[in-house]
Amino acid sequence: MDDRVYVGNAAVDGATDAGWLLGHFKPPGDVRHSDEVEVKWGVHPAGETRSAWATGERRTALLVLVSGAFRMELPDRTVVLRDPGDYVVWGRGVDHSWYAERDSVVLTVRWPSVPGYRVEPPVRR
Repeated sequence: MDDRVYVGNAAVDGATDAGWLLGHFKPPGDVRHSDEVEVKWGVHPAGETRSAWATGERRTALLVLVSGAFRMELPDRTVVLRDPGDYVVWGRGVDHSWYAERDSVVLTVRWPSVPGYRVEPPVRR
């Protein structure tokens, strides 16, 4: 087996690390370990919301809607992703939060991967 290749399932693998598939939090030596990028497969039931606003963001992020309807709250606007493939990108320093308007699946990519950055689990309204 080649340890430079990993084959998995996002829903299964993500369940063990809050949806995160790649990033600094994977063990060193694991091909999924990266200090440069983080990737998350987010499965959010309708009504789930981020437990607190992310503030002082030190990364750039891309969030792509796979299915459902997902609302991103940003300081100066609200963006609702409704069609598969809709996406939003925000940069360093942009505070944000989110809310799943319907059962939703989203793919998030953040860079760089910043150790020690963690938020309480989402809450269900």
